[in-house]
Amino acid sequence: MATTERDYYLILGVERNATDAEIKRAYRKLAQQWHPDVNADATAHDRFTEINEAYQVLSDPERRGRYDMFGQAGLGGAGAGTGFEGFGGFSDIFDAFFGGSAGATSARRGRPQPGADLRYDLRITFEEAVKGTEKEIEFSVLQRCETCHGSGARPGTEAVVCPQCSGRGEVRSVRQTMLGQMVNVSACPRCRGEGKILESACETCRGDGRTERRRTLQVSIPAGIDEGHQIRLSNEGEVGPRGGPAGSLYLAVHVQPHPSLKREGTELFYEAAISIAQAALGTRITVPTVDGDEEVEIKPGTQPDTEIRLRGKGVPHLRRSGARGDLHVLVDVVVPTKLSRKGRELLAAYAEEAGESIGSGGGLREKFGLG
Repeated sequence: MATTERDYYLILGVERNATDAEIKRAYRKLAQQWHPDVNADATAHDRFTEINEAYQVLSDPERRGRYDMFGQAGLGGAGAGTGFEGFGGFSDIFDAFFGGSAGATSARRGRPQPGADLRYDLRITFEEAVKGTEKEIEFSVLQRCETCHGSGARPGTEAVVCPQCSGRGEVRSVRQTMLGQMVNVSACPRCRGEGKILESACETCRGDGRTERRRTLQVSIPAGIDEGHQIRLSNEGEVGPRGGPAGSLYLAVHVQPHPSLKREGTELFYEAAISIAQAALGTRITVPTVDGDEEVEIKPGTQPDTEIRLRGKGVPHLRRSGARGDLHVLVDVVVPTKLSRKGRELLAAYAEEAGESIGSGGGLREKFGLG
């Protein structure tokens, strides 16, 4: 049955004649965009893995040459060292086209199936995101069966070598083509690629080697984390069946908004509303920060949209130890929409003293209805 190969050049978005430097630039850009720790998209993990696989092949001159000539078949069916199971080595190319072998071929031994990755939605406060925190989480997870210690076999027994694949975990079928022998490699249907089978299954886990349990875990949340970020905890996911390695646990972080502070990266913003008199004469106001309230001076003659920067009062840089953003106080001068009679008289007197013209026609007192 024909299979569709992924085009590594298309994955990285480069031409087939791209230079090493162009391939590296494309990889870095895509890796930063799709890294699961910073991208909350559900497909980010698979996309990041695909990008890494493409780069590992195209950044290696020898592997790239084989890929350009034979496609993924020249790599034994997978990118080199990407962690994907179910593929043979380069010696299979010689088997396929020349009916021989490029030296001693090593049979692919059955490997335990890895466990699934897990996702945990963690909700924290705005202050916890800025300062960092420790959290204890609890979740259900498949862990090694305590009865059989993960083997899946009834105590006192053990798994035996699969008679169909002789422990290799794979079966091969050979057919003749015009180019020679074509070898097809697939997982053994009896042991499902593990190379061993159970003659007597554990009664507790029914041969799976795992049971579901509740687990608590203490996790550290770094200072500066933001909404949508993910934290990957390797080997904290589900264990694989019958002794397979554990997957990863992904913490999807959700941050509760602050009632008055807005965040943009490492910068914080606060809108401070003051009156016309405060702007003209100057005053001191209290500004909330993540470290507590702080008094800020408003100088006489402050204009609307003035920005006062409190350096080092923002959010710590996630990957730059000791560095921290700023808090920007944005001054908004509020014009009153309703005035008392006394207030009108005072404003009218000020305008008259300053020689300001208000409206059209009539004196100031007539304008404000002061008689």
